[in-house]
This record gives sequence, structure tokens and C-alpha cells, in this order.
Amino acid sequence: MIGSTIPTGRLRARLRGYPLAIFGFVLGLIFARPGYAQISPGPLARAHESLSGSLNCTKCHELGAGRNQLKCLTCHTEIAQRLTERRGMHAVWAASDQSGKACASCHSDHNGADFPLVHWQTNREALNHIQTGFVLTGKHAGLPCSSCHQAEKIPAAARTGIRLTDLNRTYLGLSRNCSSCHFDEHRGQLGPTCTRCHTADGWKPVTGFNHSATRFVLTGAHAAVACVKCHAPDGVNKAAAVYTGLKFSACTDCHTDPHKGSFEKSCQSCHDTRSWTRGVRLTEFDHSKTTFALQGTHGSVGCMSCYPSGNFHTRLAHGRCADCHEDAHRRQFAARVDGGDCASCHSVAGFKPSSFDVKAHAATRYPLDGRHGSVACQACHQPKGKDTVFRIASTQCAACHLDVHAGQFASAPHNNRCEDCHRVTGFSPALFTVVSHRETRFSLTGAHSAIPCADCHSRATTKAVTATYRFEDRSCTACHKDPHRGEFRDRMAARRTGSPPPGCEACHGTARWSQVTRFDHSTTRFPLLGAHRGGVCADCHRPLNLETSKRNVDYREAPKECAGCHEDPHSGQFSARKDANGCASCHNVASWRPAEFDHDVRTRFALTGAHQKVPCSGCHKPTRPDGGRIVLTYASTPSDCKACHG
Repeated sequence: MIGSTIPTGRLRARLRGYPLAIFGFVLGLIFARPGYAQISPGPLARAHESLSGSLNCTKCHELGAGRNQLKCLTCHTEIAQRLTERRGMHAVWAASDQSGKACASCHSDHNGADFPLVHWQTNREALNHIQTGFVLTGKHAGLPCSSCHQAEKIPAAARTGIRLTDLNRTYLGLSRNCSSCHFDEHRGQLGPTCTRCHTADGWKPVTGFNHSATRFVLTGAHAAVACVKCHAPDGVNKAAAVYTGLKFSACTDCHTDPHKGSFEKSCQSCHDTRSWTRGVRLTEFDHSKTTFALQGTHGSVGCMSCYPSGNFHTRLAHGRCADCHEDAHRRQFAARVDGGDCASCHSVAGFKPSSFDVKAHAATRYPLDGRHGSVACQACHQPKGKDTVFRIASTQCAACHLDVHAGQFASAPHNNRCEDCHRVTGFSPALFTVVSHRETRFSLTGAHSAIPCADCHSRATTKAVTATYRFEDRSCTACHKDPHRGEFRDRMAARRTGSPPPGCEACHGTARWSQVTRFDHSTTRFPLLGAHRGGVCADCHRPLNLETSKRNVDYREAPKECAGCHEDPHSGQFSARKDANGCASCHNVASWRPAEFDHDVRTRFALTGAHQKVPCSGCHKPTRPDGGRIVLTYASTPSDCKACHG
């Protein structure tokens, strides 16, 4: 180089480059290892490894006295552009800061090659997306990040400014237009702004669309028509419904003319959108001038109901109801004189109510008498549409009414004929009287004839049966409790010739319980003889505990000895005597007096001479032994003469 000739211009250029080369040389000496760690904070991240070396510091750092700036936005121009346009997450966090300080607060470098430059708080999915400027609402809120942040969804125009080679790792470039993620089902017919009709809550229902704002307002029955009926997919692209270019100025653009051109005027001259058949305005046609005037409900019948082909010049038969109407009763009334003509029961004012009333029913096989006249028709003729039965084969009560007696009168003589006991004027009271009861197996006699029916025929335990009327056991104990507790069981069971066991009637009759006319005391072990026959039962058969009722009397325990019923008038004077006959040794049942006492035989003092005429009280004086009642003295009467004669 020495001694060579250098052109003046080239020399000046070299001289201008010397200071920069000298500065780089100095920096190289400073940052050269091992002194590198004394000035650099540490090795760069893997993404910035190409900037390693002391000569590349100024590519990221702005050098100068009092200046502390980073040149992040010099390389990351896509971020700089978003900061300038004030959009995206960086614009929210870094605002308009162009110094790069805000970048370093989130993306810390010089921490080694494996240190992540992007650090998520908790995790990426927990990011509050509102900080990006695009709020996730509706169904967007639950989607994972990878559902939207995909390379294929970044428009071509936005790809050029992104430095990352793998666009699946970037969060930049996405458009906020719905079509950037969602396929346009309308193929551009309704423009790019989907939010005019749809929301993020769901594709359907289309809450933002109002058909009234279009050129074809949906009125009447049109409002209930499904969208696809009018906006059907075209033949070219079956997946897309047609929303534009539809003809709708005339009804025939969508509907075929059922009249086949019979009427010159438009459809609106007779019809409106409420219904094709209802509300037809035939202002120029008077049906009453035809052979069939439209009366009653016929006036509201649509024309097409009679002329389904649309040809109104067709001649229709209309002499009978059956010419147009199907026989709803399936020819149940065909045997009538009028052949079952509908007009005999119905009118043109309406099929219901029928004009067939109680008076008309009187001409049938079953006149409605009594309470039947107030019964609603459907109670007997249960509504079943066309299967409703009006001609009932059986007119027996059981055909309609439940047998509340559960077959108790199914056999002879009644054979389930309710009318034997009841009337149509009312189920109660029954016609079955006491006189009628005589024809049964249990004739009501005596006190039974005054007993209310319900006392014997009480309500049964089952709901289907009102009361019990047939009793297999008709004995007294079937209804009455045995007050004797079985004392007379053998007597009640003793059969008479050709008769059933008498039961209580072995002693009692039906007139009253206290009249025991059928009991023969002579058949017992104590026949009633003499004065006993006039005694009262209670004198011998005494109730316990001073009771007035005989319900607790034990008849078998009645005493058979005189002392069991009669008080000893002799105060025990003869109790020491061993006489098997007791009282009967002196007295009999005919009368207490005179006594059958033989003084000569049974005593030691024979009555002789004048003694025979002396009355008993002449010798047997009254005394009051022990201070009790007065009795005649017999046992201690003296036998010496001086005891009586002095």
C-alpha cells in the first residue's frame, strides 16, 4: 500500500470509514472473551442468536449519552404498525411507546438460548382476550386459542408483514370479519357483515333479521311458512339458499293457479294472506243465486272444499247432506222413514248441538223418563267419533249402570231387573217394602218389621258393593250377640222334625225379646210347680251387682234348694235337723200355709185332747232372738204343763 497512488475521491471515502472501524475495533477488544461477560448481560435468546457479537449491539441498542432506547420496532415493523394504528394487544399494553422500553418489560433477552421470549401468566388459555381488542362473546368464549390462530386463516395481504416463518406460531394477521374463520353460507348474497343478522351466541335463530324491513313483508299465513319454502337451494349449488333475485310481485310467482285461469282478476280480489280458504271475498259472486244458497256454517266453507280441482263450472250434487258429507253415524239410522237424513237431527247452523231432544227420544224404543231426561247424551252414547254407538241393543239398566249389588240379585226371581226395586225418578228410596220382604227367605215379623233397612243391610267393606242383601246365615246370632254366652247352645241347636235349628227362637219370639213364650221350664231340672209358676224370672235368676238388665245373668247357676231363693222364717231353728227334704218336709210348692207338719209323729209332744184345738201361736210364742226380727219359737218350746198352764 505504501508508495502507491490512490485517487483523491477514494481516499476521502476510506478516511471517513476509519473512525467507525477504530470504534468497532475498540468494542471488539472490550467485549472479547473472557472480558465479554463484564459488559454483556448474557447470551441472547435463540431467536436473536444471529445478533450475537460485540459488533451487533447497536442493532438493538441506541448508544449515546443520556439515551436508553431499544430498537425492537426497527425489526418488528408489524408490531410498530399495530402500535401506530392503535389496535391489537400490543397497543393496549405499550400504547404509543416507540422507545422499546415496554417491549423489554414483557420480552426479556440475554437470559440464554432456551429462555422463552414470550411468557404467559398462568397459561395461554387464561389470557383475558379483551386486552387484544377483540372481545370473545357467546360461543367464541369457550374456544381454545388454536381454533382461531391458525396459519390458514391469515389473509394473504397480512402475511407479508409477519417476520415469523411458521405462521402457526403467530397471533398476528387475523381479520375480524366473520368470513375469515367461518364459511359464508350465503355465498356473498347478503354481503360480508354477518352481524346484521347473526350473533356470537349461535348461528340460529337469526335474531337480527327482520323480514318486515325487506321489500316483501310477511303477513297472515306467510309469517308461519318455513324459510326454506321460499328460499330453497338452487339447482346449481344445492348447499346455498337463494335470498336475492326472487320474484314476488304476483301470487303466481310462488303459487300455482288452482283455478287454471278461470278468473281474470288477481288472487287478491278474492283471497288474502290469512288463509286461502277462510275469509274469501267473492264480492262479485252471489252464491244465493245458485241452486244451493250458502246458509249457516256453509257460508264459511272455503270454495276449494267443494271444488278441489278448482273448476267451478263442475256441477255438484247437493240434494241431500250425504251428497257432500260422510255419514258420521255409520248408517245406524238408515232404517228410519227418512233413511237417516242428517236434517232430522242437525241443521246448517252447526253439527252440534243436535236438535234431537228428550221429546224426540220418546219416539224411540227407550223414552227418557224420570231422571233419564236430564242425563247428557254423551253419558250413554260415549263420544268415540265415528265409532259412537247410538243404537243400543240392550235397554236393561245394567247396560249403562254398574250393578252396585255385585250380582246379589242376578238369580231368580229378580234376574238383575233393577226396576223390581227402583224407579227412574231416583235410585232411592227403593220400592222394596216390608210386604215385599215376606216373599224372601226371611220374612219380617214382630219387632223386625220396624227395624230400618240399614241396620241389617249395612254397607259392605268393598267399594263396588253398596250393602249386603243375601245372607247365607239367617240365624239370630248372625245379627244379634248371644247374651247367654252359649248357655243354651244345645237347646238352640236341637232340630225339630223337618225344620232347621231354632236358635234363639227356641225361647224367644220376634215380638219382643223379653217375651219368653217358647221356653218350657218343665224341660229343665227345676220344673215350676205350684206357686213357683207365678214367680218372676228375676226372683230366681238374679242379675249381678244390682244390675237391672238380664244380660249378665247365669241361668244355669240358679239355686234349686228353697234356701237359695227363700229366707228361713224360722231363723235356723231346724238347721240342725237332718232332714233330706228340707223345707219340703213341712211345706209344699202349692202354698206356704198350711204346713204339712204332723205334730204327733215328728215331735215328742203329741197333741191329744184339748191340745188339738189350740192354735200354734198358743204354744209357740213370738220372740226376738239376738235382737233381730220376730219369729215363732219352735225348737225350744217347753213340753211341761206348768210351762204353759202355770
